[in-house]
Amino acid sequence: MALIQCQFYSEVLGLSTSMHVILPQETRSQIGLEGKQGTGPHPTLYLLHGLSDDDSIWLRRTSIERYVASLGIAVVMPQIHRSFYTNMEQGGAYGTFISEELPALARSFFPLSAKREDNFVAGLSMGGYGAFKLALQHPERFAAAASLSGVIDLHAARIDPIHKAMSSAEWSHIFGPDEIRGTDHDLLELLQRHATLGTSLPLLYQCCGTEDFLYEGNQTFRKACDTAGIPLTYEEGPGTHEWGYWDAKIQDVLAWLPLKGR
Repeated sequence: MALIQCQFYSEVLGLSTSMHVILPQETRSQIGLEGKQGTGPHPTLYLLHGLSDDDSIWLRRTSIERYVASLGIAVVMPQIHRSFYTNMEQGGAYGTFISEELPALARSFFPLSAKREDNFVAGLSMGGYGAFKLALQHPERFAAAASLSGVIDLHAARIDPIHKAMSSAEWSHIFGPDEIRGTDHDLLELLQRHATLGTSLPLLYQCCGTEDFLYEGNQTFRKACDTAGIPLTYEEGPGTHEWGYWDAKIQDVLAWLPLKGR
């Protein structure tokens, strides 16, 4: 695998930011790795970080580089800070950055496929929210989306802001002072809109540990999918909000992805 850290200027954000990228590399001489080189533009997984992390965290806390070595896919891990992958009420337009500018820049830097069937998004915690938000706001762009212990019921999270990890002031800086429910920030609302329209959605995968403080919010989303008749691969089991759980579950996500030629 080739691992690249990119520092670049974002026109949307008006500042320099960064991403880590894993690219497929054919190799048989690296201990423990059997790299697979794809032909043509690479299928791509956009892998999103959580509230307290950055674009390096998946590399530092899991063996993601080793896990994808035999799959022939690229992994793009962007820096989003504490923005919730959202055009902030008082702050940067991170929603536009992650959905529009980042994919275009990444494809201009590297040979990445733009085809829907070759693009996937996944994330943990805040990144789980970001992954489902991207998939539900732009279903035509992704074949699959996965949330690991995601903050996916924002209405419930706002009542008790992310287990005290955010102040009410920070929350308002991101989403504004008004009610979340029924807005474009609300994944449950987006889900219902698609159910009404009969949209062809990406495949959805959701997991959460039963001891996680976000478990109830994850149950709400699962039940909403059931009610709306939207297919969802759902997994739960013992686990809290920590990297041992996510290191294990990202391997399940990679096994689940609908990669061509598998």
